Amino acid sequence: MRLRRSRPVIVVCGLAAMVPLGACAPSFPAQSAGLPDVAAVQTTAPLPTDTAFPEETQDAAETPKADQEGDSGMWLTKWGPLSETDRSLIKKVRLATLWEMVIAQEAVQKASTAKVRKISSEIASQHHELDEAARDLATKLNVELPVRPTDDQQSWMSDISGRTGIDYDTTYVKWLRLAHGQIFGLIGTVRGSTQNTLVRAFSEQCNAAVLNHQRLLESTGLTTPESFPTPSA
Repeated sequence: MRLRRSRPVIVVCGLAAMVPLGACAPSFPAQSAGLPDVAAVQTTAPLPTDTAFPEETQDAAETPKADQEGDSGMWLTKWGPLSETDRSLIKKVRLATLWEMVIAQEAVQKASTAKVRKISSEIASQHHELDEAARDLATKLNVELPVRPTDDQQSWMSDISGRTGIDYDTTYVKWLRLAHGQIFGLIGTVRGSTQNTLVRAFSEQCNAAVLNHQRLLESTGLTTPESFPTPSA
């Protein structure tokens, strides 16, 4: 009984295999409603992959786009609100590195005294670390960083590089000490006010580095009243 039932199945399958494929193919409308056109899908450009948090793309939806447009106001991030002052610190640290690390590296070779050459090596090394931290932070928080020093900073660099001997050392210490004094106040403001955990940790790193640089510059004995910002009234 089983053999008789299986024979018709074999015959039918054999006949089906002899039928041209096209004859058994179902017919569809040229464009089925609700289905995408295959050619159109294949030629569609890939979706952009840029997000506010490149390392964790799934969090992009957590931060409304409107909250990260422009360069003013408060931005919402998964690490806490990011204020305009917070972003300013990240940018100013980057600006400081763009000229201070370069001029410190020059001073290692050009300064006339061993003391200035020694402290310049340490300042250049710490600015390299700060720059890495600033760039990493800017990537996570979608902050655009400057790529060249300000006009004032370029002027300071030219003033230092154009001198020789002890005049070089004194001018170098003067401008670096002045610049560190200016950003020190901003670091304190951010450390005391930021609600962003990443920026708070960054401000502490900046505070330690800048305070150390001030001490190093003052240890040369070349600081003068011109090396300090004008006291507040």
